[in-house]
Amino acid sequence: MILRDNKSSAQRREGLQIRVQRGFFTSIIGLTILGIVFAVFLIAGGVFTYFYIKYSRMIDARLSGNILQNTTQIFSAPEHVSTAQAWGPDDLTEYLTRVGYRPQQDPNALGQFTVQGNTVDIRPSKLSYFAGGNALAVQFRARSIRSIRPLGGGTELDSAEIEPELITNLFDSAREKRRPVRYEDLPVMLVDAILSAEDKRFFEHGGFDFIRIVGAAWADLRHTSQHYQGASTITMQVARTFFLSTERNWRRKLAEAMIAMELEQRFNKQQIFELYANEVYLGNRGSFGIRGFSEASVAYFGKDMRQLTLPEYAYLAGIIRAPNYYSSADRHPERGLQARDRVLTQMLENKYVNEEDVQEAKKAPLKIVRSSVSGTGAPYFVDMVKDHLLDKYSENELLSENFRVYTTLDPALQRVAASAVEAGMKNVDTLLAKKYAKWQREQAKKGSKEPIPQAQVALVALDPRTGEIKAVVGGRDYGQSQLNHALARRQPGSVFKPFVYAAALDNAVDNVQPIITPATTIDDEPTTFEFDGKPYTPNNYGEKFMGRVTVRDALTNSLNVATVKVAELIGYGRVVQVARQMGLGTNIQPTPAVALGAYEMTPIDVAAGYTTFATIGTRAEPQFLHSVVNSSGEVLEKFTPQTRMALDPRVAFLVDSLLKDVLNRGTAAGVRARGFTLPAAGKTGTSRDGWFAGFTSNLLCVIWIGFDDNRDLGFTGGVVAGPIWADFMMKATAMSPYRDVKDFTMPDGVQSVMIDPESLQLATPNCPTTREEVYVAGSAPTEFCEIHGGHGFLTSTGSVLSHIFGGGGQPKAPQTDANGQVVMRSDPNQPPNPNGQNPADPSAQAADKKKNPLQKIFGIFGGKKKEPDKAKPKPEKGDSP
Repeated sequence: MILRDNKSSAQRREGLQIRVQRGFFTSIIGLTILGIVFAVFLIAGGVFTYFYIKYSRMIDARLSGNILQNTTQIFSAPEHVSTAQAWGPDDLTEYLTRVGYRPQQDPNALGQFTVQGNTVDIRPSKLSYFAGGNALAVQFRARSIRSIRPLGGGTELDSAEIEPELITNLFDSAREKRRPVRYEDLPVMLVDAILSAEDKRFFEHGGFDFIRIVGAAWADLRHTSQHYQGASTITMQVARTFFLSTERNWRRKLAEAMIAMELEQRFNKQQIFELYANEVYLGNRGSFGIRGFSEASVAYFGKDMRQLTLPEYAYLAGIIRAPNYYSSADRHPERGLQARDRVLTQMLENKYVNEEDVQEAKKAPLKIVRSSVSGTGAPYFVDMVKDHLLDKYSENELLSENFRVYTTLDPALQRVAASAVEAGMKNVDTLLAKKYAKWQREQAKKGSKEPIPQAQVALVALDPRTGEIKAVVGGRDYGQSQLNHALARRQPGSVFKPFVYAAALDNAVDNVQPIITPATTIDDEPTTFEFDGKPYTPNNYGEKFMGRVTVRDALTNSLNVATVKVAELIGYGRVVQVARQMGLGTNIQPTPAVALGAYEMTPIDVAAGYTTFATIGTRAEPQFLHSVVNSSGEVLEKFTPQTRMALDPRVAFLVDSLLKDVLNRGTAAGVRARGFTLPAAGKTGTSRDGWFAGFTSNLLCVIWIGFDDNRDLGFTGGVVAGPIWADFMMKATAMSPYRDVKDFTMPDGVQSVMIDPESLQLATPNCPTTREEVYVAGSAPTEFCEIHGGHGFLTSTGSVLSHIFGGGGQPKAPQTDANGQVVMRSDPNQPPNPNGQNPADPSAQAADKKKNPLQKIFGIFGGKKKEPDKAKPKPEKGDSP
């Protein structure tokens, strides 16, 4: 019994044994391979886990919090709206949308607007320029503004400010510009164009598009398909843009795929597309790299993204493939058409548009703005702002903190300035064509391949009442040269002469001899002056001299010798004293050359000095910032206009009277011939460069043209800079903020009297011609014209003739405007008729025909110095008008 049990137990144990059949994988070699495979999978899993965690942390670090990059934003001055302005409700809501307002409540928006019938309500948020204030109701009648009233109650307003527009985000050291936009703000047509060009199944796949990858590989092998799109999906492109280099190798491709997978897990499709739309590289404009479609729409078309058309959306989507090639479409139009037409065809294939839309879009011209002088981004102005900010804050702060910088720039005026400069410099190039050709031949003879320098340009426009800079063009092509010529020091030439005459006319205020008035006479003839033991021999432009002339005629015709004589009479030190009093710097020295603008200053310096004339005596310091605000709304810096009295108003008014003559019948008469007829004053100037400085009551503009290497331009300021000034001012004064131009108001203490232009004495009824002249009270003539029977007229106070003609030192009853303010109605202030003649100055021809002997009595200041025993030095080249 016991034996049987043991036997059955043994049988059971034998049945439980697993029989392993011998084979390859049971061999030592097979087991080794299995171990290796397992180890590989284990290592791969570890590597995958390592990189997954690594890339996950990269995504957290790069994209945590606000997906859009924080950076300092630079804004324009607030936009002005006024009653009767030609704006409709659609114009206003389009502008508000562009600057960041929304039609519904949005905590991240700058404000909200609502449309109720013909009224648009504007409610700024705490994030806006107005920090939640300035809520307005704007009512329209057809296509114009009917009324503006505060929503909080109060009387109706004639004008109001609304939100400034974004000029640019502050670029980093890589000089890349971007303008963040949210997915919901992307136009549907743009999204369709991007999907057609880059990833039509973006909203369907999970980061990889295997169909696309296989198709791309097959097309690459066959070298076919003009519409080949590449294997990278939009998600993979986002991974590459944010986290990887552009190096082409398999490691980057694997990393790109892994990051794309994580992005698809972490973000929804709309967020990924938003990242792409804001960060995709879209070529270079000038010296800046363009990132994102919002910035690209401004850079390429000068318009907001929502204002683009189908062919323009197609072009932007088309340049993604080869941005540096297609971004030059302004110089190579065929490239732009190629990119646009390719995407239009793809959009048709994907049924986003129909055949009719495509054919119409292909026929439309592709109007890409030139990158050389673009008024949209105001790059030279932005550089000025950035330089100021870097003096106050670190670059890291500016690029990581969401500072909002509010400036004085008027974007519309900036565009006008850029347009005027671009057109004007084409004219300058035409004038210089022969010189360019000559210099080219000289370079070729030397074997040099250096490019021939082009004439450069600067334009500065500011509000003379506040000093706020409204527009700046610092050069003709920011991409080629970032040198801001508005800040470059050059000899101002004859634009300095008004400061000489201001110093001379100021003697009458201080009762300092010699008393000089606009009617004082000077001999304009070849003269050598001695200074510091050395001879100084200036010359007039073209070596033309006018003989005995009045101060008015000397400045009107920009006579160099006469101007130096005036400076000598009052003392060169007096000229320097008044110039420095008017804020023109310490480098100006008391020499004869000071009278002709030999000491360097910048166009902005000149503009600042001229504010004193435009405001009848008050200097306004130039400024380009309103405020700097941090992300929490705290005001870090705030700027207010800095003004001071720099010149007696009586003297400033007299200088304005002379400068109005410069425009009406002098060296700047070309401005009037071009159709600019509003009350204005200005001065041409030429050193080796060309200048024009002029102003109305509310806008001042200075233009400089010259070469960087200081070679002689060879043309007068009136010829090269005058046309640009006229073009700019005509367009500017048609704009609402600058339209209300007033004549210059005569201050107290100025006499306006009728004189005989030949004798320069008080006019009598017998004088064949008369003109009105202005004087500091007490310096006007007191005797009647002796040439035309003045001996028989009384000049005592109260006499009838004295009352009529302004004699006896008493000012005549002046003309007043609607507000009761005294204004000039003299010949110097009257523009010429359409034929270019000045109807109120028939005396000019008579004065040329006759020489009055009494001028020898009254014109005692016209002496000259001669050296008969010495050979005269060769005259210096005269400063042109």
